[in-house]
Amino acid sequence: MRINASEGRVLTCAVSCMVALAISPVWLPARPYAMSALGVQSQRPVAEQPQPAQLTPQQLQELVAPIALYPDALVAQILAASAYPTQIVEAERFLQQNPNLQGAALGAEVDKQDWDPSVKALTQFPTVLANLDKDLSWTSELGDANYNQPGDVMDAIQFMRQKAQQAGNLKSTPQQTVTTQGGTVIIQPANPQIIYVPEYDPELIYGYPIGLWPGFYPWWGVTGPYLSFGYGYGIGPFFGFGWAWHAWGYNWGRGGGLLYGGGRYVFHSHAFYDRNAYFHGNYRAAAPFARGDRSLRSYSPSAGRSVAPSTRSGTRSNGFSGVTHGGDARSFSSRGKSSLGGGARSGAKSSGGGGRRSGGTGGKHR
Repeated sequence: MRINASEGRVLTCAVSCMVALAISPVWLPARPYAMSALGVQSQRPVAEQPQPAQLTPQQLQELVAPIALYPDALVAQILAASAYPTQIVEAERFLQQNPNLQGAALGAEVDKQDWDPSVKALTQFPTVLANLDKDLSWTSELGDANYNQPGDVMDAIQFMRQKAQQAGNLKSTPQQTVTTQGGTVIIQPANPQIIYVPEYDPELIYGYPIGLWPGFYPWWGVTGPYLSFGYGYGIGPFFGFGWAWHAWGYNWGRGGGLLYGGGRYVFHSHAFYDRNAYFHGNYRAAAPFARGDRSLRSYSPSAGRSVAPSTRSGTRSNGFSGVTHGGDARSFSSRGKSSLGGGARSGAKSSGGGGRRSGGTGGKHR
């Protein structure tokens, strides 16, 4: 068969096209089901962090019982400092390693440290700092509770004070004054320059058998239902530091809380962790870790040097179950005025070097 020139050109073109198609890559649209799966996956909601379990009034009463009868400003310092257990350990070791530092010299060295103002303030009261270090798990639980439930902690402290009053074991003494304002029990030092830390047995002083927090190591030596006072702490040499006694207080009013430097105290450390499965041999019912290790130092180096700490947000996770000790499930609801620690600087002289025990009258008061 003869093929003319025109037909030959058409045949050659067709063969070329077929060859080109045979050797070129084939582009196919993406699989619809794959795109759909990707779309569904990208829209899946992020799992929410578990919310901390709330402690009951009875559990909080048990938790605050060892410090509820301390002067208001000291309670504020302890509650704030308990959020920083690593710093408490550091401060306690610092005092142990520098036993000769006292008064203004101690304050100057403490002021150089990158601790929270509350931890610095507690160096004025070495026995208190040592007790918090000794019972570090309880201290940490106290910090968690105050961070997550500040109003409930406030109620628990007032409830325990009322119980001690009703039992006849909390009243004014030469070392401290106890007043009631609108149902709020306020405890302040009788002399704003000499602070006495009362010693008492929580299982006896409240008039009913309240149990100790699991794993708590008692630090008191009293054997009856009364307050005992040793020597006072002279705080005059610390007045030049912004974190000293006079900067602290407690606003017992609704929506109140810890006071520092003339305003509301705010936490500034982001280094917290959930200890639910860590302390007490899993006593509190295990929960997944929800925070970074609390030993991480993620706060500002300048924190605590005469300035209020910066704000932080978030929730410190907590959980609890199984407490069966004594207590009362009712919460305190009638709150009153605020209480500041040192008030205005007094003209009286301190009877000691500050930060160490100074002379003063002690004794026990029934």
